[in-house]
Amino acid sequence: MKFNTKGIAFAKQRQLFERMLKPRMVEEKMLILLRQGKISKWFSGIGQEAISVGVTAALNDDEYILPMHRNLGVFTSRNIPLHRLFAQWQGKPSGFTNGRDRSFHFGTQAYKIVGMISHLGPQLGVADGIALGSLLKKQKKVTAVFTGEGGTSEGDFHEAMNIAAVWNLPVLFCIENNGYGLSTPVNEQYRCKNLVDKGLGYGIEAHSIDGNNVLEVYSKVKELCEQMRENPKPVLLEFKTFRMRGHEEASGTKYVPQELLSEWSKKDPIENYQNFLLASKSITDYEIKVLRDQIASEINEELQIANEEEEITLDKNKELRDVYAPYKYEEVSPGATVQNIRFVDAISRGLKQSMQKHDDLVIMGQDIAAYGGVFKVTEGFVQAFGKERVRNTPICESAVVSAAMGLSIQGIKAVVEMQFADFASTGFNPIVNYLAKSHYRWGQPADVVIRMPCGAGVQAGPFHSQTNEAWFTKTPGLKVVYPAFPKDAKGLLATAINDPNPVLFFEHKGLYRSVYQDVPADYYTLPFGKATLVKNGTDVTIVSYGAGVHWALETLEEQLHVAADLIDLRTLVPLDLETIYESVEKTGKLIILQEDSLFGGIASEISAAVMENCFKYLDAPIRRVASLDTPIPFSKVLEDNYLPRDRFKKELLALIAY
Repeated sequence: MKFNTKGIAFAKQRQLFERMLKPRMVEEKMLILLRQGKISKWFSGIGQEAISVGVTAALNDDEYILPMHRNLGVFTSRNIPLHRLFAQWQGKPSGFTNGRDRSFHFGTQAYKIVGMISHLGPQLGVADGIALGSLLKKQKKVTAVFTGEGGTSEGDFHEAMNIAAVWNLPVLFCIENNGYGLSTPVNEQYRCKNLVDKGLGYGIEAHSIDGNNVLEVYSKVKELCEQMRENPKPVLLEFKTFRMRGHEEASGTKYVPQELLSEWSKKDPIENYQNFLLASKSITDYEIKVLRDQIASEINEELQIANEEEEITLDKNKELRDVYAPYKYEEVSPGATVQNIRFVDAISRGLKQSMQKHDDLVIMGQDIAAYGGVFKVTEGFVQAFGKERVRNTPICESAVVSAAMGLSIQGIKAVVEMQFADFASTGFNPIVNYLAKSHYRWGQPADVVIRMPCGAGVQAGPFHSQTNEAWFTKTPGLKVVYPAFPKDAKGLLATAINDPNPVLFFEHKGLYRSVYQDVPADYYTLPFGKATLVKNGTDVTIVSYGAGVHWALETLEEQLHVAADLIDLRTLVPLDLETIYESVEKTGKLIILQEDSLFGGIASEISAAVMENCFKYLDAPIRRVASLDTPIPFSKVLEDNYLPRDRFKKELLALIAY
């Protein structure tokens, strides 16, 4: 192994050795503690320290790094106190996740590190969003993100690379090619000769680097970062290295040929670099001993601090409270001037006014710029706010949602338009595993609104008609809004954008151009978790949301002589159960109408809650009316049969007659 010190100061050469030695010694200690049962799991990066240390040393301390399991050197090079790392691995209070997540699944704004999640891929898109945030803030910064050779097979890798290329984002994509996934060798993972070959397809500069040579890693990354800060662009780096231990310690390495382990053991990055420094008289054996003693002492002292720390004390209220970032709703009352406009106009004007209020708010989505979106919600926005804030995206929902998370990490609000709510399925992973869990895990809000044009009744078939709110109401950490009227849509959208938590904002496209209302012209807000009483009566309580509210109104207008409390939920998470309880106590009968298919929907949750809390007031069984448990068909006769609007009248009259 050849080490080239050209352009690298003597002090930096010594520092790189010290920074590699420290995570190695920490790991050796952790392996002992693992065998003693004092930590639960360990993913070893022994043999790969040169990559983490070299990359971190080449970046500035205020530039974000998104590491993985085997990048302990990133954390130690950023000088995170060891006792906090030890506490994290033990699930102690002074760790970074309050005992809610383990190992390196955490981030810390103080050290500009954003940890991984087990699903790997989304962090690549998050790096895109962080880098975009730097560009929008006119900052000359690089964002570095790590993945393994196995992770390059995930769709998120390709989506994130493509976005970075199209938007010229200063992202350093670092692939640690260490030979194996869990046990799958590289020849079963990809067919190209080198992973850097993938860069060509995206028009991205790419380099292959000896990942066990810390000087080569440091010098090349430093050179590239200097270029990327001045001329933003993504760069793909493949670090050739090897995983000397199992995927995690319980896996072992029996599946690895012994000759391969022997070959790579001779390429140990620390041993070889140490020998080079000794040979060049840059360090002495005595200095190495002193350094090892100092690190060992630090490890023991910091470990004692972590060991002596009390275990997590359960606070049930705090566990529930921390699912969401704190948000104090600020009411902005509507002005006196109103305009009679359509549902779609209310969404558009509300979004535009929020863009004016939050001058860094970014909107992302397919065809939303010059074209104005398929429903023309953002028509004229490019002229008003520019292409930096109104961004067309490639067809890659997962990476776009992840990029919105990256903007939030940079303190920038984001609105993502799903062209159709159905397409959220291809962005499902980052929505439910990244946005929803981020604040609970390490206190990082996901300040993202995802607009969801949804609903049937327009003969759009199985892939453009779903009302899939139940996918998300089940996920703690998400808020779900589903207005039925233009006035509510505008005010609730403003609140959704103000709220630092992730919000799924459902907009029924069947209402876009069919429902008009007098809507305040000025900016205003409406609270979450407050249902409205659309009609007042004593015979029965009808609960619905979205298009279902209008179906219920149409039914009641058919001279049925039914005096009903008609409740429009407006938001599903948080859900206003108190208004429902009060109405049921008055009427004694409850029917719930939803457009979603019946099984597992919000109607079931409401029914269960009322049964548990208002059973003594009920004079009849609760009725749930919903669409059929089938995909949504295309033909009008089939779609009409699928939807519940005709069945609702029959069920309502049966309930009244009970």
